Amino acid sequence: MQSLLSVLLEEALPRVLTISLLIGAGVGLANLAVAYGLVAVVARAGRYLTEPANLPPAVGTAVLTNAVSVTAGYGMLAEFREEALLDDRATLIAVVVNTFFGFVQHIFTYYGPVLVPILGLRVGLMYVGARAGISLAITLVGLLAGAVLLRGYEYDSTALEPDAPGEEPRTNREKLRTAGEDTLERLRSIVPRLAVVYSLVFVALEYSERILAAFASAGIDDPGAVLAPIAGLVGLPGAAVPVILVSLVDPTTGAITVAPMIGDVLTPDEAVIALLVGSLVSLTIGTVKRSIPFQFGIWGAAFGTKVIVVNVCLKAAFILVTIGVFVLV
Repeated sequence: MQSLLSVLLEEALPRVLTISLLIGAGVGLANLAVAYGLVAVVARAGRYLTEPANLPPAVGTAVLTNAVSVTAGYGMLAEFREEALLDDRATLIAVVVNTFFGFVQHIFTYYGPVLVPILGLRVGLMYVGARAGISLAITLVGLLAGAVLLRGYEYDSTALEPDAPGEEPRTNREKLRTAGEDTLERLRSIVPRLAVVYSLVFVALEYSERILAAFASAGIDDPGAVLAPIAGLVGLPGAAVPVILVSLVDPTTGAITVAPMIGDVLTPDEAVIALLVGSLVSLTIGTVKRSIPFQFGIWGAAFGTKVIVVNVCLKAAFILVTIGVFVLV
């Protein structure tokens, strides 16, 4: 078991630094886009997403940024909310609309180069297609929610004006300095929260053996026995239980585990279902390990909790729907 200092320096610190840099990039880009009036230019490309959801055009910039960096896209939304362009309801809907575009990035960085080669072309495309469908469905829910819940909303169009009416235009140096100052100010409010929450999470994970010992003392010393009824409920054989169990901790290892079983032990559909069930059950671990530190760091505990609840509930709902489709078809 690593020492407390080792956990903080080797696990928490690199994650905090990486995410802080990405958030800084997102907030900085948002401030520069505002300073130079680029928000309106980029927003034209995203208006087909923002208009149906009754979101301000500037949100299209953050939505499209998600296809490159989810963290930077969230950083932009956080800046728009900080500038009072978005209220809490509009921000939540914007977060939901972002979902599919955040997934697009992972197609090129993870699903395509990693999972498809492991699972094989057929099963790999089936699984990636299922995950893409889940993300797209969530985005469509966001568009529908915006169309209904944000109807008639009026946004403060002056919130992101590069120069207030009546003011003399600023020089490039002044714009860059102001954008930099605003970015540093925003990071000063975010980074301490990131550091505290990530430190607590990684320390808890490092000492998780004590948690497992507590489960064992309660008679739950075989997690597979808990998952077996879940596998049976969706028609999976007992051989799928190890896949689900491994996927709880690491989806890549889950794919590696299921790959040799495809064709002989599990059908392609059963392999995809096993991975989806694993991803459904692992939502709790993913929330504790990634979502809580990230969302609390960006939004604070109160609004961050709302974002987490909305994201987790929508993901769980559509994963269940997708599993149902594979089981019934």
